[in-house]
This record gives sequence, structure tokens and C-alpha cells, in this order.
Amino acid sequence: MSHAADRDSRDGAAHAASTMTVKLSIDCMGGDYGPSVTVPASVAFLDSEPSAELLLVGREGEIRAELDKLGASGHPRIFVVNATEVVEMDDPLETALRRKKDSSMRVAITQVKEGLAEACVSAGNTGALMAVSRYLLKTIAGVDRPAICTILPNQKDGPTYVLDLGANVDCEPHHLHQFALMGSALVSAIEGHARPTVGLLNVGEEDIKGNELVKQTAELLRADHEKGLINFHGNVEGNDIFEGTTDIVVCDGFVGNVTLKAAEGLGRLIKGVLVSELKSGWLNRLGALLAKHALKRISQRLNPSRYNGASLLGLRGLVFKSHGGENAYGFQWAIRRAFEAARHDVLSRIETSIAELMPTAEAQAGVTEK
Repeated sequence: MSHAADRDSRDGAAHAASTMTVKLSIDCMGGDYGPSVTVPASVAFLDSEPSAELLLVGREGEIRAELDKLGASGHPRIFVVNATEVVEMDDPLETALRRKKDSSMRVAITQVKEGLAEACVSAGNTGALMAVSRYLLKTIAGVDRPAICTILPNQKDGPTYVLDLGANVDCEPHHLHQFALMGSALVSAIEGHARPTVGLLNVGEEDIKGNELVKQTAELLRADHEKGLINFHGNVEGNDIFEGTTDIVVCDGFVGNVTLKAAEGLGRLIKGVLVSELKSGWLNRLGALLAKHALKRISQRLNPSRYNGASLLGLRGLVFKSHGGENAYGFQWAIRRAFEAARHDVLSRIETSIAELMPTAEAQAGVTEK
């Protein structure tokens, strides 16, 4: 094939991807605010994305009441799916899995299982969402445990993908290895990086540092790097996440969740201190007025709502988790991430990567036993 023909083929595929309809299921009852946030976010997203259709799942009366308020009751790309129960934020897993079989969360995930939607978005209980998703969708062949992956801002004005963020607090080396493979497939599809860089979160960059989990995982990743299967940068530290040293940072769920919550807390602290100081005294208020444009840009770049929407990787279906306390703007970003993942066929890319790159169980055991 000539270069021109190859380029035309790629352009044609890109155009087809950009024009095809993507259908998403939205758990409208999840989170702290339910339909008062999820429905406005859904309508706003559809206004900005003409190639999307949404299945709004939950108590039909409440959803339609919100649609009426927005003047969107007859929206041609909105379909309401009734679900009579709600998984509360403090419900135990047993309740979500066994007792609430008509919950908005379960029904929304079922739309993906049955092929009626290409991805699901929920702001509900994280543990319940993972448990129900895993029960209904199962894991990809070769994947032992799904992982939660999200993005954090960096100094290069781009995203750093971090996983796992809490789904797996006790991991073995091959679990982290799988996380690296899934993260690479995700970033390659979404960001267009053919060989995204992978960093392994550690207490230092040197190979001799870290616990046995990190050291053994590094062996697996270095072996893949030497074979050209993965672009392993090496060990990275916490500051590298925000410096953008690598595209992907891999860690176990305990470390990842602590890192994420610490970063979110620091972000709120910085914002609170900045606002407080800029309002203290007329001179500071004048400075704030003069720097209004720059402050607005800073606020936009560091707004955590822009980075809302974590993917549950490793399942036989796309599921995205929004923060439970997010507003409509933040929930809209979660919908956007699910849409982009479905549009770029992330699921099949992950399945292909796992099938091609995952070592045999015997090889994994050999490294673990060293």
C-alpha cells in the first residue's frame, strides 16, 4: 500500500470513528446528589456531542421530572430505563450484589453486558460498582483483577494515568504487570501514543530500593521492555506523577488510593489558601483583579472536576466511576471519558494487548518464587 493510500485509510478510519453513534448507560441515581446532578450533566454532554446517545437508568419519575425542568423531556437521543432500587453509598457489598437486583447501578451495567450500551458511568459506591461490574461482566481472559485507573494533571499540561487506585490493596507482581499492560493499551488508544512510557511507583528511582513486590514487578517490566513489548521507564517517585515523567504510573491499590486522596486534599488546601489570601486586604484584591485572567486559567488547569472519571480496567465491558460528590460539570467529564474510551475501542485494544503480551502462569510463578 502506498503512503498516500495508507494515509487515506487512516483518515477514513478516524472519520468513521468520529461519526459513529456511541451509546452510554448512565446510573442516574448514584452519588451524593442523584438525578439533580446526573441528568443535567447528561443533557449538557449531549448538547456538546452530537454522536452520542444516552440511556438514563433509575427511577423513571425522578429522571423525567429533571428532564422536564431542563426542557429536555423529548430529547431524541435520551432513553429512560426504569430501575426501582438504589445502591446507597453505605450499602454493604452483599446488599448491592444479592438484594438490590433492580438497582440503577446493576441495570446500567446490564445494558453493557447485553450490548445495549458500549459503556456505563456511575457515581455510586465504588466497592459496590466494582463488585457488581465484576459479577456481571467478568474479567478479560488473562486478567486476574480489575484495576481502577484515573488521570492526574502534570506540569506538561497533560494527564498522567495512575493505577490501581484502590480496587486491589494486596497485590502480587503479576497483578501490577497486568495493570501496566492495561494502562498502556488505554493510553495508546485515548492519547494516540504508540508506546506510552510506564513508571513503577517506588520510594526511590534506584533498582535496589523498594519492597519485594516492587522489585519483582520491575523484573517483569524490564523483561518486557527488552523484548520491545512495553516502554518501561523504570522506578518513579510520587513527585514524578505531577512532573509528567511518564505517561503511566503503576502501583498497588493501597498506595494508589493514599496518593490520590493526598493529592486531592493538597489541591483543596492550595485553592483555599489562595482564595483566602487574595481576599485579605484591598491590595491583594487589586492584585487579584489585575491577575484575573491568569487566575482563571490556573483554576481551570487545576480544577479536579476536569480529571473526574476513573475507568475500571480489566472487565469485559467499559465501566467508569465518577466521584460521588461531583457537580454536573465534573460528572459530564466522567461521561466524556467513557465516550472517548468507547469511541476509540479501548476494550478490544486491552483484550488484544493482554492476549499478546501476558506471560504464561508458569513464567509468572517463576518470577514470584525468586
